[in-house]
Amino acid sequence: MKNFELDNRQYVIGGAAVLIIVIYIIRLFSLQIMSDDYKRNADSNAFLKKVDYPARGVITDRHGKLLVFNQPAFDIMVVMSEAKGKLDTADFCNTLNMTREEFDRRMAAIKDRSRNPGYSSYTRQIFLSQISNEDFSVFQEKIFRFPGFYVQRRSVRQYQYPVAAQLLGDVAEVSPADIEEDEYYQPGDYIGKLGIERKYEKQLRGEKGVQILLRDARGRIKGSYLNGSLDKRPVPGKNLTLSIDYELQALGERLMEGKRGSIVAIEPSTGEVLCLVSSPTYDPRLMVGRQRSKYQRLFMQSPGRPLLNRGIMGQYPPGSTFKTTQGLTFLTEGIITPTTPFGCSHGFNYRGLHVGCHGHASPLPLVPALSTSCNAFFCWGLYYMIGNRSKYGSVQNAMNTWRDYMVSMGFGYRLGIDLPGEKRGLIPNAEFYDHAYKGSWNGLTIISISIGQGEVNATPLQIANLGATIANRGYYYVPHVVRKVQGEPLDTAFTRRHYTKANAQAYDYVVQGMRASVLGGTCRALARYDFEACGKTGTAQNRGHDHSVFMGFAPMNHPKIAVAVYVENGGWGADYGVPLGGLIMEKYINGKLSEASEQRAAEFQQRRINYGSTE
Repeated sequence: MKNFELDNRQYVIGGAAVLIIVIYIIRLFSLQIMSDDYKRNADSNAFLKKVDYPARGVITDRHGKLLVFNQPAFDIMVVMSEAKGKLDTADFCNTLNMTREEFDRRMAAIKDRSRNPGYSSYTRQIFLSQISNEDFSVFQEKIFRFPGFYVQRRSVRQYQYPVAAQLLGDVAEVSPADIEEDEYYQPGDYIGKLGIERKYEKQLRGEKGVQILLRDARGRIKGSYLNGSLDKRPVPGKNLTLSIDYELQALGERLMEGKRGSIVAIEPSTGEVLCLVSSPTYDPRLMVGRQRSKYQRLFMQSPGRPLLNRGIMGQYPPGSTFKTTQGLTFLTEGIITPTTPFGCSHGFNYRGLHVGCHGHASPLPLVPALSTSCNAFFCWGLYYMIGNRSKYGSVQNAMNTWRDYMVSMGFGYRLGIDLPGEKRGLIPNAEFYDHAYKGSWNGLTIISISIGQGEVNATPLQIANLGATIANRGYYYVPHVVRKVQGEPLDTAFTRRHYTKANAQAYDYVVQGMRASVLGGTCRALARYDFEACGKTGTAQNRGHDHSVFMGFAPMNHPKIAVAVYVENGGWGADYGVPLGGLIMEKYINGKLSEASEQRAAEFQQRRINYGSTE
């Protein structure tokens, strides 16, 4: 009688054997064909891949003045498999002036795969970066005593002048997050951390080269593999030409010494940023090499926050500079005509609400209202716009129409400057107020936004861009700090005109108001210059002393420069904003300051504002 159970067992055993063989075949195929892990480990015994680092691109100002360049530096590299058990550690530490504890800590960090995921005992790992020329000379003479250790030639960033620190940024060693984000980087590589160095990292860094060296069984270098036919030469990084005028930037930083705030200047016809001053600042040469971490900690702990680029990150009430946007909106929407007068009894007074104003003639239409910076005029304009149900149907529709005008003028969203960290400011809409006031609000509730207070916030860059837009009579280019990238066309994002919702005739009247402000209004300190300046002051309220604000451009009919000045706790717009803005205009338009202006610049450089702490 046939034993079916035995037959079944034979099939099971046979099937299991076949399955095991198939699994082994698949695994061998995976290891030998699909995976290069073992091949790479075998290769690492026979070959040494030496990375050749490219020169990082240099940076110049708009006139070709060198701002950032490279100098030779040296890293000490180690191949763990070659150094193991062969190193006179005491001699090594003595040569580099380090303790045994520091040596052990560095070696342990290299082997820590959580911090160095690409670790291999057969490949070069960075042991010590950017050693001094003196240490390099001593180490190079004794390197034959230290098997497994090599010197890697690198370059270190150098900043020619102690200016534009937040703008230029700096370079430092890559973090694990940088390595994970971009496979180009390996532990020990350098990357731009802030400013232009960060934004244009891919253009500046170039492409690494590699030399493939042949080693014998003892790890000794025998020469180039295949006579160097597989080697790859490094490709240098691309040079950048900035739109920044170095001398203008340096003047702005001088004027802002001892103060907090920003000066931003833009060329209206191109959107090129001529200076981007943030104060307090620091010397970019301090953020280089092994001392970077020390100074970074100091700057982060400073109450003045010098690492903050206030020009693009500071979000402030624009104050009365914002009244120009209101005049443009009210004229275009037909809320007012150029001759519509509003009264001012030392401010806006209606239904128990009072918004104060300084003494001046009353009533008055738009142009003198801008010239004298009348609060009441613009409060009445907003009140009539938000309450115009026959035109808009509801306060919500009126509010969103107002919001759309502000956005078209460059407020409420990032402008898109080619620097990291730009903030958007705040322009409220109907939904914002519906949520804040449970749907019960009107023009009186939000009246302060008409004079650049309340919920409205803007960056100094946005205020300067407003000046450029008025100078152009209704359009702007996205502000940018890089004028040219070697071998590349300028991004079209910076060459397109952005038109606002306001009409050209409205701009003509606002320009008249800003010129009248110079001839006999709040900006009359600008009347001394030999060019036709246009300006608008601002005195922005806050919890402490008021901020001093200025926005303007010059010349009136062929504008070359638009300027915004923002001095925290500087008082009236005419106290700091106007005189500093005038000096910036004069320097750029005339190429130099007059003797009298040089004296004024020195006086303002010496002025200090007490912020209750040491910068």
